[in-house]
Amino acid sequence: MLQQSSLFATADFGFRPCLVLPNNTKNPFFSSSMDLKPTHTKLPTFTPASSSSRSLNQALACRASRDSHVTPPPSGDGLAAVVHGLSETIVGVLGGGQLGRMLCQAASQMAIKVMVLDPQENCPASRLAYHHMVGSFDDSATVQEFAKRCGVLTVEIEHVDVETLEKLEQQGVDCQPKASTIRIIQDKYLQKIHFSRHDIPLPEFMQIDDLEGAKRAGNLFDYPLMIKSKRLAYDGRGNAVAKSEHDLSSAVTALGGFDRGLYVEKWAPFVKELAVIVARGRDNSIVCYPVVETIHKENICHIVKAPANVPWKIRKLATDIASRAVSSLEGAGVFAVELFLTEDDQILLNEVAPRPHNSGHHTIESCYTSQYEQHLRAVVGLPLGDPSMKTPAAIMYNLLGEDEGEAGFHLAHQVIGRALSIPGATVHWYDKPDMRKQRKMGHITIVGPSMGNVEKALDSMLNDKISDSQSAATPRVGIIMGSDSDLPVMKDAAKVLIMFEVPHEVRIVSAHRTPDWMHSYALSAQERGIQVIIAGAGGAAHLPGMVAASTPLPVIGVPVRASTLDGVDSVLSILQMPRGVPVATVAINNATNAGLLAARMLAVCDADLLARISQYQEDTKSEVLAKDEKLQKVGWESYLNP
Repeated sequence: MLQQSSLFATADFGFRPCLVLPNNTKNPFFSSSMDLKPTHTKLPTFTPASSSSRSLNQALACRASRDSHVTPPPSGDGLAAVVHGLSETIVGVLGGGQLGRMLCQAASQMAIKVMVLDPQENCPASRLAYHHMVGSFDDSATVQEFAKRCGVLTVEIEHVDVETLEKLEQQGVDCQPKASTIRIIQDKYLQKIHFSRHDIPLPEFMQIDDLEGAKRAGNLFDYPLMIKSKRLAYDGRGNAVAKSEHDLSSAVTALGGFDRGLYVEKWAPFVKELAVIVARGRDNSIVCYPVVETIHKENICHIVKAPANVPWKIRKLATDIASRAVSSLEGAGVFAVELFLTEDDQILLNEVAPRPHNSGHHTIESCYTSQYEQHLRAVVGLPLGDPSMKTPAAIMYNLLGEDEGEAGFHLAHQVIGRALSIPGATVHWYDKPDMRKQRKMGHITIVGPSMGNVEKALDSMLNDKISDSQSAATPRVGIIMGSDSDLPVMKDAAKVLIMFEVPHEVRIVSAHRTPDWMHSYALSAQERGIQVIIAGAGGAAHLPGMVAASTPLPVIGVPVRASTLDGVDSVLSILQMPRGVPVATVAINNATNAGLLAARMLAVCDADLLARISQYQEDTKSEVLAKDEKLQKVGWESYLNP
């Protein structure tokens, strides 16, 4: 894990600080108004920089390598100028949509200047960018003019003029990720060829040039058959499904015909769609975010669940494939790797985006380093941040346009209003001026103690059940027993948890009379937000062990004194659990200690609860000292007979 406290220790990072111009030197690339505040430039009107000034501009970029050597320009007193913040590099972003907007938000926290090039004057990033040039990122002259103003050039959309990026790289412009990567990603068929050459598992695919080729593909791969456009395909655009040979012609027509460039994929019988955000630094270091599940609505990402509810081996396999895929590309930045999980537990790569992605929006609230901060760190040469989650669960809900115009805005704002009443919910509105059906207008992220908890909150938000969702806190401890005859003992655990204000539930779960219910309870506990289970163990004490065998949660067994053997049989049964099925235990009938132990387990990651437990210990200590003082003062006889 990276130590963020060393953020400014350049010796630890292996990169050289960016160079800045001396105070008395005028920057040839920016007007004084640009230096003072964000501005808009509708047309690139200034003359191209000379070769000498271009060299100076390139010297402003961060150097990520230990071997980079740049002679800094002398300042007025003969000393080299130093960087006063994280980076003096101006990051140029091709595209100013919602991804550019969130890049600007992350940049503002680090005082990194972000310029955007976008044809829309009121694009989502325009009000937050250091500077917005109004122009097409598909126009060569405009992109070249824009690049002169930046220390490093990156993208928030891959459908840009890659030939111009290649030309700029030849001229020494710093593009991250590299133009070669953008060229591969732009053409999904080239993507498939590239990744297949690097042994990345993929659905089978082939190019089709005419209807006969499509029919051959259908005979080879069977139906349904996925037909895709090679280029300009995203958010459901450029995909069509042929359910039979009869559908081929209409599917091809819907995609614009064979002249557009088409290929087919064998249908992947997936059970879940997964995604991994991968960050790659300038030094080729790689970090991966937790695997997420993506749920689509009309081929557009609709809901993202983090982390994905899949076995650990699937998470490891998905992360490994995503990491290998990104390692095969060139350049720094954040990449989104979309994957299929098949019925037989295979992971197949669907496609890669060379930029921040919808599947990573949740990272703003749920991870120590958001994908947007991470992308900026990567492209300017800062150390990569910690991608791990700082909350147990998160769910991202895309606010897609449900109607046109004002009616659509009204529906979206109804959902937003309900979201603002949900604990753990954060609203992101992209400030797009026009509402259209299925257009991405914003998103809402909900974080919480478990996936079950955040799913319940999402359901409440979407179905206007906010009051119901807030009626009771999610239980963190489950107190269970095989019979209500154990309740007089087990109630003491509940009293302790009430004292510490720990939400809990008390249930009767018999290992012998309701084995299915016991198994179901154990399996669902984690998803519902339970973090510790306290199980009463009467008689043969089967309940704690059988529950522990069905859940990864810690289980504390409480031996309950029965009519025979005084609970010794229960203690021995718990102590003799087989290897691999751990159950903690306490003294016979001592549910109080079980409650205290559960509270201490939770307090490891709960500062407020830890403080309460510490105070409890202090109060107990004071109580004992007070008793001793009274005993010394009045003597033992008076103490016993007040």
